[in-house]
Amino acid sequence: MTVETTRMSSRGQVVIPQSIREELGLPEGSVFAVAGKKDTIVLKKVATPPEESLIRDLEAIAREGRMRMESKGIKESDIPSIVQRHRRQ
Repeated sequence: MTVETTRMSSRGQVVIPQSIREELGLPEGSVFAVAGKKDTIVLKKVATPPEESLIRDLEAIAREGRMRMESKGIKESDIPSIVQRHRRQ
């Protein structure tokens, strides 16, 4: 495990040293959860699913929605009036 030091900027930004980014394989745009207590701050990389996985999941949700619409006899052209009706409620 590599240990390095860094400084916080006036805007609260902290740079993760390059050697640690390389060691952990952290590309630009990596997302972290941040937790702190007393004098300890922990950064935990948040895994984001690959784009293909997100697209596949959204397509499955859309298919399920279409099947539910068809089972209830709802056509795509009915959706604007349904949305308007529910917004008024």
